Amino acid sequence: MLRPGLALAALVFVLDQATKLWVLNSLRFSPPGCRENGFGCGYIELSPIFDLRMVWNYGVSFGMLRADSGMGRWALVALSAAISGVFVWWLKDARNRLTTAALGLVIGGALGNMIDRIRFGAVVDFFDFSGLYFPWVFNVADAAITVGAGLLALDFLLGGEKRQAGGPPQAPPKNGHEQPSESVSDGAPPDRG
Repeated sequence: MLRPGLALAALVFVLDQATKLWVLNSLRFSPPGCRENGFGCGYIELSPIFDLRMVWNYGVSFGMLRADSGMGRWALVALSAAISGVFVWWLKDARNRLTTAALGLVIGGALGNMIDRIRFGAVVDFFDFSGLYFPWVFNVADAAITVGAGLLALDFLLGGEKRQAGGPPQAPPKNGHEQPSESVSDGAPPDRG
């Protein structure tokens, strides 16, 4: 399951970076002063529930664990790299598709945001669903991490990896009782005593 998981991680990473490139270069959502001061950042109103709004996120997904200092930035880079490494290690032993998909989504998202922190010192966020009373602005990587974490929780609740590791479930006996194993080695009938 390593190869499909890594392929999904790569797809998430490429999609995340391509949309961020589009927002920064084609839409020019971050003119001088936007990242440094939060002024003049791009905004396009698309509908009553969804807009594109440029936000530089100095924390992790959805702005949690804000790190404005250089040390905080590199701590988040190290955290993202460590999480990705642990999840790749887990992925190589994954036994079902749900776990594989979940890990691939989280790995791709973590790497996408990690690259932003390395390049810019902050993460490019631009999806704004505040019309749905959702207060956070996010990106493709954040969405992938969130969906991946949800799938991991679902897989845990369903007992996916544990179920797969133990082999196929055994059918219960028809009468509800275990039947003793009867083996005859010398040709004599079994003792029914």
